Amino acid sequence: MNRKISVLFGGKNRIAHEYLWRSKNISEMDAENNLESPEQEIELLEDDFVEVVDLDGDDEVEEDGLAIGMEDVGFTDDMNDQDGESVGMAEKDDADLSFQKHTASIFSVAIEPVNSSVAVSGGEDDKAYIWQIKDGQTIFECHGHKDSVTCTAFSHDGKFVATGDMSGFIIVWDVATKKEVWSFEATDLEWLEWHNEANVLLAGTADGNVWMWKVPSSDCKTFQGHGCRSTCGMFMKDGKRASVGYEDGTLKLWDLRQGMHTFHLSDGTAHQGSVTCIDGHRDNVLVATGSEDSTVKIVNTNSGKVLSTLAACFQSENDSDPPPSIEAVGFSPQQPMLATASLSGVLGVWDLSSYRLRQECKHPGGIVRLKWDAATPLIYTGCLDGVVRLWDSRSGNCEREWYGHNGEILDLAVARDGSFLLTGSGDRTARVFTVQTPGR
Repeated sequence: MNRKISVLFGGKNRIAHEYLWRSKNISEMDAENNLESPEQEIELLEDDFVEVVDLDGDDEVEEDGLAIGMEDVGFTDDMNDQDGESVGMAEKDDADLSFQKHTASIFSVAIEPVNSSVAVSGGEDDKAYIWQIKDGQTIFECHGHKDSVTCTAFSHDGKFVATGDMSGFIIVWDVATKKEVWSFEATDLEWLEWHNEANVLLAGTADGNVWMWKVPSSDCKTFQGHGCRSTCGMFMKDGKRASVGYEDGTLKLWDLRQGMHTFHLSDGTAHQGSVTCIDGHRDNVLVATGSEDSTVKIVNTNSGKVLSTLAACFQSENDSDPPPSIEAVGFSPQQPMLATASLSGVLGVWDLSSYRLRQECKHPGGIVRLKWDAATPLIYTGCLDGVVRLWDSRSGNCEREWYGHNGEILDLAVARDGSFLLTGSGDRTARVFTVQTPGR
């Protein structure tokens, strides 16, 4: 597996890049701490022994009858990873289902948008799986990827699912026939998104270009970059424009028909760090961008003007720590509010009429994903401590917590009807949690 390491992370791959970079550093430190030679002798004194255990006892371990016949179910041992190292188990598991087909961290998950009956997950094992939500049974495996699968997404009608890996290889599959219908190989992939009404795919790559394809006809249009990574992007609600953030902190609004950008937010008005996340308001005018510079900008896409710059990250108690980045932004689907989430562990709720902070919801660890509930003023957060939390944006109270992961949550999706959550984690599992949301 080709693990790609970046100094600057961004877009859908941001968490994956950072996770792999950290894992690599930990492995290197472990190697440095190992003995120079496995044959090196170590002298043990009598005082070094704590207890002597007799291994010649006659007690027999009874075979667990429940394990008989389960070899082919596709579950892995939660207690050991593929290298035989113990990874522990969560003390509490609120999940209704745990999908355990992956053999490495899961970076991306998505839910089929029409019936919410099918899920896709992609991971560090260079694989993606399409599987049933109700029982976790694999429908088919998406073969052919060359690197960690970091992007997964269903088309608006649920007919197709796209899977993309870090090397830039993108494959589109027909869910019903389980067949590959289209593929493309670009440079390193940063993000991937479907059009909200058509089978059109939009993607950003490390060379700064943005690609748009009709699927499965392969009609293609390219929107040229300006020499730096295209780190995040999205279709606007009208489906005729796309907002794209870049590694240099700038933002462009592209006219998809003309192939030209209508504005380029740069120089003094741009972020001072890479754009990490983006979301568009339902009014088709406002766009919010988050950045490594710890700020969020709210932009009017009609005028190209920055309406407000929010100091949405809250510095840690250690002033020597670098400013934490903004990892997620999201407009409320109903109320004039914006939610922001950062690696400092703070969920901020902002009033769009005054651009003032209404609620500051503190977490014990960094936040990597946030999702608004479609029908209520509630917000879900996925966190590096492995917990999903539900927050009331009006009071700032934490209404519910879901446990089950023994690793970082790296992605989070919510069913269209709000009945369940889907998470992907560094513990190699995807979990389904039933939701009973107050006010529904």
